[in-house]
Amino acid sequence: MDNQRNLLLAVALSGLLIIGWDFAMRTFYPEAALSSPAEQVEPAAQASAGGAPGTTTVAADLPEGAAAPAGPVDMSEALADPNRVVIDTPKLAGSINLVGAQIDDIVLKDYRQSVEKDSGPVRLFAPARTEDQYFAQFGFITGGEYMPSNAVWQASGDKLTPDTPVTLTRSGDDGLTYSIALSIDEDYMISATQSVANASEAAAIIQPFTLIDRTDKNASPDEFIVHSGPIGVFDGALQDGNNYEELTEIGRDVPAGNTDWLGFTDRYWLSALIPGEGATKEVGFRALDNGLFRSGVFYQAQTIPAGGSLTQSTRLFAGAKNSIVLDKYEDSGITYFGKAISWGWFEFIEKPFLWLLRTLNGLVGNFGVAIILLTVIVRGLMFPIAQKQFASMAGMKAVQPKMKAIQERYKDDKQQQQQEIMKLYKEEKVNPLAGCLPILIQIPIFFALYKVLMLAIEMRHEPFLYIRDLSGPDPATILNLFGYLPFEVPGFLGIGVLAVLLGVTMWLTFKLNPSAMDPMQQQIFNLMPWILMFVMAPFAAGLLIYWVTSNILTLAQQKYLYSKHPALKAQAEKEKAEMAKKKADEDKAKGKA
Repeated sequence: MDNQRNLLLAVALSGLLIIGWDFAMRTFYPEAALSSPAEQVEPAAQASAGGAPGTTTVAADLPEGAAAPAGPVDMSEALADPNRVVIDTPKLAGSINLVGAQIDDIVLKDYRQSVEKDSGPVRLFAPARTEDQYFAQFGFITGGEYMPSNAVWQASGDKLTPDTPVTLTRSGDDGLTYSIALSIDEDYMISATQSVANASEAAAIIQPFTLIDRTDKNASPDEFIVHSGPIGVFDGALQDGNNYEELTEIGRDVPAGNTDWLGFTDRYWLSALIPGEGATKEVGFRALDNGLFRSGVFYQAQTIPAGGSLTQSTRLFAGAKNSIVLDKYEDSGITYFGKAISWGWFEFIEKPFLWLLRTLNGLVGNFGVAIILLTVIVRGLMFPIAQKQFASMAGMKAVQPKMKAIQERYKDDKQQQQQEIMKLYKEEKVNPLAGCLPILIQIPIFFALYKVLMLAIEMRHEPFLYIRDLSGPDPATILNLFGYLPFEVPGFLGIGVLAVLLGVTMWLTFKLNPSAMDPMQQQIFNLMPWILMFVMAPFAAGLLIYWVTSNILTLAQQKYLYSKHPALKAQAEKEKAEMAKKKADEDKAKGKA
């Protein structure tokens, strides 16, 4: 009766866990099953033009704490005016708004918004006051006053490419001439040199600045292993402790130390400012009103004498978090730029895994097959460790009868008992910790594999068999007959083929393990595979492929190792029979009572 009650309790708690998990994921990470919402913006012309003067207002020229002007701007309207400079590189397309000198139109040519081939490229930057506003600006503060955001700049050319830099200029009535010389490389880096020439008869106080403003509406979820929000490296240390909600609470975050770079990160995308030489007054992050956020670099104001000039350089990264590209910039001198990817503690393991995954994908031409091969290789490398673990378990099983005799003989003298047991270990050449050490070694390895599959942009929108996107959940949900029935399956019931395979293979590994357990432990282990089936169903299909493959290899490994150590299995089966007999005797005694 007690065991039945415990089983019912375990089932009820499992149901609550499944429903609670689904509720928590929908509440705290409402888009967790999707790629970055930035991918879902309607495609706009890759190189189009901006609104007329006054249609956008950059929050930089607002008083402290003031809100941006109300009234949304339509994306097509904001990109409709020919008063723009086209951006065109092998990886980027878009335009520069000459109203306010804003870089507010960038799409990524290599990445689609969705799995649909005609969905258009991912939009990273969008003009101010559009629904998904996200833009950068290079500007000046003159005599304590921001340059008007509707100031119109003149361009030296009509297209910014790796071969054709562009300089924006603007002259004021005060005799000051401002210029922003822009160049761009083959990847995602824009270099800007801000200059001011003073042709007046009086000195001028000039403060250059550069900033990135964005809304959090199109941000990817901030999760335990994938950070989304403010990020930067200060004094050689990565700082990514705050998400957008936390930045809203504190209002402003100005990290101490020299700034290597700072910006905003999503799961797959990054915008970052890399300050050039020159003293800075303030560098950090700030929460504006209406869900807007800023990362900015404000340099120290300088006095330019009559006939003098000022020059300040800054770089802007706007693109995909491809580790090869980020590492290349890091090698060129940007400290820890590769850490914009949330590698965590096991980066030294994860990067070789990612390299191997890319290599396998290049060989077989399919990312799903590459994941399977990677799992096979890793499990193969771990096989000698598993052999040692089983050998240690076999040794421990062999000395169990002697250990029990010692424990019985010295049951009233614990100190002597421990001494005799240690002596037995030494004589039999067994180490009780040897069985645990392989498990401890495997934990960081398999966690590193998990993170690689979560973070690798290479897995995004990659197909495998019936799966169109390995970075998304398995689309073949069983309850609606794989989409043939016209209804949407609720989140926690959206069990796909891979999730079922995960549950079945895990259940088989537990059944194959002959370790003796008490009835309650046995019930928990019987339920766990099916609980994990529900919990893991919304995760990326690529992760489930890895886990299912790993379980199948575990089954094969256990079969082989038990065949090599029959005494281990026989001893465990004997203990299991003894435990079953003991349970039966207890039930019989309770029945008589």
